[in-house]
Amino acid sequence: MVENKTYAEGAPCWAQLLTRDAAAAERFYAALFGWECHDQGGWSTARLGGRPVAAITPFEQAADPPAWTVYLAVADLAAATARLEAAGGKLIEGPVAGYVLASDPAGATFALFQPGEFAGAGVTAEPGAMSWAEVNSPDGEVADAFYHAVLGYEREPVPTGGVDYMVYRSGGEPVCGRLRMDEHWEGVPSHWMVYFDTGDLDAACATVTRLGGQVPVEPFGSPYGRVAVVSHPAGGFFSLREPG
Repeated sequence: MVENKTYAEGAPCWAQLLTRDAAAAERFYAALFGWECHDQGGWSTARLGGRPVAAITPFEQAADPPAWTVYLAVADLAAATARLEAAGGKLIEGPVAGYVLASDPAGATFALFQPGEFAGAGVTAEPGAMSWAEVNSPDGEVADAFYHAVLGYEREPVPTGGVDYMVYRSGGEPVCGRLRMDEHWEGVPSHWMVYFDTGDLDAACATVTRLGGQVPVEPFGSPYGRVAVVSHPAGGFFSLREPG
């Protein structure tokens, strides 16, 4: 478990689900992770042991299926936004309330967030909390160049059995990753994937299925533990990780 009050530049610090049926999503994640959802006047903060871990926001125009948005911490939002536009990114929303919603050159959506009074997730890397995030992109070199220009990531290739995977580091510490989508990903748009930890991956996947969700990618081994890709009933995809 890691208690968080500050985040390194470019580190995933928050996750938000935009969905047309927020009430159903809250019930699903409460049953899966034990989240307690608190209404904030139009959106809800999900808490784990009293600490904020994510947001669930009702939105009639949400994508179908809905998607999790990863927030990346920056020390200077205006400067990071300028770098983003210069590197070929696209602004979608903001700046407002300390963040901008944007997309990278391949269309993957993410947010830049400058922590203020609210610093982001209060805990990471424990069951029910975010532990990792990665951008899945069809062109690894373009993604690497873009995120290096915007957030200064140092890049470290990781041998993963023929998969083109890069760990992004900030200040020498691993903060997130990049996976190049090959022919097996045909038809899947570029996107950011958020990971939540679990103490028992097989049991968690069974719970997902029991609650009406799906497990499109069954548990498999990785250098960082066992992983599965799952979704809640409305189709909000995310990954579950059981640390090795």
